[in-house]
Amino acid sequence: MRNLHRFALFFALLTGAACQTAAPKDDPAPATDTPAADAPAGAAPAAAEAPPRFVPAEPDLGAPHPFGADDLIALDRVGAPVPSPDGKSVVYGRRTLKEDRSGYASTLWVLDVDRGDVRQLTFHPKGAGTPAFSPDGATVFFQSGRSGSSQIWSVPLAGGEPVQVTDLPVGIQGYRLAPDGKSAVVIVDVFVDCADLACTQKRLEERAQGATGMVYDRVFVRHWDTWKDGRRQQLFRVNLTGEAAPVRVTVGLDADVPPKPWHGPEAFVFTPDGNGIVFVAKDGAADKKEPWSTNYDLYHASLQSPAPPEKLTANPAWDDAPVFSPDGNTLAYVAMARPGFEADRMVIHLMNWADKTVRPLTAKWDRSVSEMVFSADGKTLFVNAYDTGEKPVFAVDVASGQVQKVLSGGHHTALAPTADRLWFLRNDLAHPDEVWSAALDGTGAAAATHVNDQRLGALQFGAYEQFSFKGAKGDTVYGWVFSPPGHDGAAKRPLAFLIHGGPQGSFANRFHTRWNPQVFAGAGYATVMIDFHGSVGYGQKFTDAITGDWGGAPLEDLKKGLSAVTKKYPWVDGGNACALGASYGGYMVNWVAGAWPDQFKCLVNHDGIFDQRAMYYATEELWFPEWEHGGPYFDAPKAHEKHNPANLVKKWKTPMLVIHGLNDHRVPLEQGLMTFNALQRRGIESRLLYYPDENHWVLQPQNSVQWHREVLGWLSRHTTPAQ
Repeated sequence: MRNLHRFALFFALLTGAACQTAAPKDDPAPATDTPAADAPAGAAPAAAEAPPRFVPAEPDLGAPHPFGADDLIALDRVGAPVPSPDGKSVVYGRRTLKEDRSGYASTLWVLDVDRGDVRQLTFHPKGAGTPAFSPDGATVFFQSGRSGSSQIWSVPLAGGEPVQVTDLPVGIQGYRLAPDGKSAVVIVDVFVDCADLACTQKRLEERAQGATGMVYDRVFVRHWDTWKDGRRQQLFRVNLTGEAAPVRVTVGLDADVPPKPWHGPEAFVFTPDGNGIVFVAKDGAADKKEPWSTNYDLYHASLQSPAPPEKLTANPAWDDAPVFSPDGNTLAYVAMARPGFEADRMVIHLMNWADKTVRPLTAKWDRSVSEMVFSADGKTLFVNAYDTGEKPVFAVDVASGQVQKVLSGGHHTALAPTADRLWFLRNDLAHPDEVWSAALDGTGAAAATHVNDQRLGALQFGAYEQFSFKGAKGDTVYGWVFSPPGHDGAAKRPLAFLIHGGPQGSFANRFHTRWNPQVFAGAGYATVMIDFHGSVGYGQKFTDAITGDWGGAPLEDLKKGLSAVTKKYPWVDGGNACALGASYGGYMVNWVAGAWPDQFKCLVNHDGIFDQRAMYYATEELWFPEWEHGGPYFDAPKAHEKHNPANLVKKWKTPMLVIHGLNDHRVPLEQGLMTFNALQRRGIESRLLYYPDENHWVLQPQNSVQWHREVLGWLSRHTTPAQ
């Protein structure tokens, strides 16, 4: 459950660049295979250990076949491109499925821009991520857990054995290299009353030996998939030569810095002189309103004489993603206007660093910015934003705010400009991420890596196209339709009707690593996805339309979309269909069960809300249901109950597969159990798939294969083959 506006972290988590930002919150993946940050730190550098080596094997392609779940997990995951200072090399991450399919091994690779060839830079099976260049471009720093805890390492760009450059008592969650390359600011989980990092390590060791009960005086007590243990995420300055002890620079702030669980190193930036940082933190943490506040602000902290940070923004809504212009005169950031609303439009603002005056830049542009980065000359901001079922790249003129689309035709993230090129990740509905580049005006766009070309050559994908129809309120609504591979357009095909989460989200023209429509097409299904009212990329008014109307206009769009697609594509068998969804999509499946009970032969509900009252009192980020339903449940019970699936259980009749993970604290496990209990007590054919080791998503490769086997088996049981 959630929208796509947690932007900086999402692509970072997806690519290993630093999480749902800008890859949606519905789709991050672990950045590296590092062990837990709490593990004891090792002392010996890898060079002294004759470390094992991991080299991706040539893929076993087999005969050409339709795309399936085993192919989905076997495709390598390509990470964000990081150009060298001279623009002649690009380092990127690559996550490869381990032989035992227990997870992914993360390695770093180097692309020679002039020659176009690539070579592997790191080889350790414990992983490497978050690459950064030294100022002279000769050294690549990265984060790895190969010593026992997550630390910073370095390796010559020319190749060689990595060297461990930090050995802190506790592991780091991320880092950003200082402009001079001699120090870094690292993210560490600490007890804020501890004087040093060793104190935190000692307390963790003592806790492991004693009673296990945890006492809380305030919420959060748990967040996303983790129970709080009393530590806060804080920033420390670390001398990479080891000549001085780490110094905490976010003193006096009772908040997670960067905010958990989605922000990473993209949430702070060095000041132009290198003597300070600007970072994002949630105002209101100290007065115990974290779970119902979206008041994220920008702060400035000195690296020279740590003191309580200076607050830079006074916006009561969400401020995020600080980035300085190349000349250091301007701080750009994004901001929302409405407090308490996490899916409001992100507008670029420019702060004059000298006098701190601010002017909005994209207030007239009806799109919500996800990522942004300055061009080398500082005259342009390259941004991405959802737009009509895709995620293009736009060039925003810094002087005028004029916006021009420069790249389209897919899903673009991880923007990284050099003096004459723009580097980025690109995927679409038939291709996973690869590193691409284009001229700064978007011309000459081409793939620079071909990590998955061999595998893709053996896979058969379904044809797809975007369509539109008149939906609720007379508005134009868009969707996507997929045919099975090789389908001739004659035989009717059973339908997999996918419903996206968010609800302020979009399936869009992107290669999803979990809810990939091509897996359903590969199994022989016509596959349809509708961007109903509430979806992003169609203007803020369209996104706002779902608030207070969860089961209204969106359901009408789904009904009209199904009718439109079966009329336009007669081979789509709408009477032989199953509806599937996760998060808000799972909620909608439960709502469909009672409000549209005669349409589908089966339903699949993954992590969906069953009862709005129980959901409000058990979820963690309370700002979300409070905005969507007009306030706390105790102040607005009628609004919460307006579209509550629990109230329509007596109308349920459709067989349903229910899926839920124990570590889902966003939509707690009990919502799935209540759904399953209701189905069983009503005597409706039903099945529960429970994961004790997954959160709101299914991230582990073997679990993903099982998930697809169960889901496709459920569809096969309840639909008839092609006619």
